[in-house]
Amino acid sequence: MKLTVERAKELNGTQVTEEHLLLHALNVAYAMGAMAKHFGEDAEHWEAIGILHDYDYEKYPEEHLQHTQAPLLAAGVDEADVRAILSHGWGICSDVKPETLMEKSLFTVDELTGIIQAAARMRPLGITDLEIKSFMKKFKDKRFAAKCDRALVLQGCEMLGMDIRDVAEICIEGMKEHAAELGLTGTQEE
Repeated sequence: MKLTVERAKELNGTQVTEEHLLLHALNVAYAMGAMAKHFGEDAEHWEAIGILHDYDYEKYPEEHLQHTQAPLLAAGVDEADVRAILSHGWGICSDVKPETLMEKSLFTVDELTGIIQAAARMRPLGITDLEIKSFMKKFKDKRFAAKCDRALVLQGCEMLGMDIRDVAEICIEGMKEHAAELGLTGTQEE
């Protein structure tokens, strides 16, 4: 059965309660939806994967992805979807290598959305007027959003055969559509 956004939120809600993790899941979901559209794939399905990608992180931060497979399979999540979720931790906390466009996209946008979110929060109009040129300045500044692993983002872009600018632009546009829900409308009244 295809994983829906509604079902992904329901499953995620059984494990994730921290506001910043729920927000991160949405950021990744909307970036994934935009990547799916770019590749002509099912945007809702990819968004659902984005929502569920950190399913066990809140409860098991030191054992991330080691408590994901069994409960999600038991809940009826498709094996391919579980594999996609496991692949985003490749080389860090998982040995599942991203193979499909969905898996490579999730691997790439997980860290990338953190940098986009941080950049948008610095702007008076948030993400609504964030352009790729401004974003790339922040991306190149290693001290900005320093916890976000740029090497992983670039590795993911390479796997996708895409330039960082193009991937970031797709994700920014996808997140812009949901700026209010993501709390990225900025600090000043329009």
